[in-house]
Amino acid sequence: FRVSEVISMKTGNQTVGTDFILLGLFQYGPMDSFLFVVIAILFLVALMGNIRLILLIQLDTRLHSPMYFLLSQLSFIDMMYISTTVPKMAINFLSNNKTITFLGCKIQTFLFLVLGGTEALLLGFMSCDRYVAICHPLRYPLLMSKKLCWFMVTCAWTSSSLNSLIHTAHIFQLHFCGYRVINHFFCEIPTLVPLVCQDTSQYEYTVLLSGIIILLLPFMAILTSYAYVLTVVFRKSSGKGQTKAISTCSSHLTVASLFYVTTLSTYTRPHTLHSPEEDKVVAVFYTIITPLLNPFIYSLRNKEVMGAMRRLWNHVHLYRNMTVGNFTD
Repeated sequence: FRVSEVISMKTGNQTVGTDFILLGLFQYGPMDSFLFVVIAILFLVALMGNIRLILLIQLDTRLHSPMYFLLSQLSFIDMMYISTTVPKMAINFLSNNKTITFLGCKIQTFLFLVLGGTEALLLGFMSCDRYVAICHPLRYPLLMSKKLCWFMVTCAWTSSSLNSLIHTAHIFQLHFCGYRVINHFFCEIPTLVPLVCQDTSQYEYTVLLSGIIILLLPFMAILTSYAYVLTVVFRKSSGKGQTKAISTCSSHLTVASLFYVTTLSTYTRPHTLHSPEEDKVVAVFYTIITPLLNPFIYSLRNKEVMGAMRRLWNHVHLYRNMTVGNFTD
């Protein structure tokens, strides 16, 4: 559909009012039902993968450590993160109304910034955990206490919530022009800035500053900490220890790189350098792909998690056999 056709679907004999029109990830057309099924499957797989990881960490006492506590928090954030954008996008494939209300757009923007910022900071804290565990193993129980872990999580949520509140309050008190057409599949700051009818150059500097603090600094901290980790590992550890450390760190670094590189690409460039089609493709990585892959990357490349899965499966299988045996008797 062309932009005018999408607008006409909403307007007809009505006025647009304060609603925003979402043009979506793809052009709406005869493939909408198929795309709805694909997006719905990806959404469910991401939810089930993260739920499985959270339950596994809660049920297996061997995973009750700071690393897996932070990982369970990451999975919880990913569940909410993907739920903020994907359901609305999926519904739009089947709906004739491709709009989102002013309040709905405001809530979506706020939640997306909160969850994205929290994930960015939490990934940074997780690298600190790995640094202490590998470089200072004897002091690990003292340094990475339960109290400190909760402080990290609270700090991540509080900082990102404050950042989100400031940006959401500011952008939505500005005046938007015309039909409020968002060439994207959800509401976020970079897609809203071009719709504002006044000069936003000063505000874009604050977005850049937030991107540096929330995204770039944690990413640099991750790269720095893992540089120290690899130095220590190759200097002191045996071949087996090196393999285990590299496996653990590479999983986290893969997730972090995928998330930070794509979000930095979106939030540290002025809107004049943005391409709507390119932005939508990049956004898929940090809104869908990352929450989808996180639980599988941390599971399949982690022997402790795989061992916990086998133990849980054995318990379930044993319980099922006992139940069937009692029923037969």
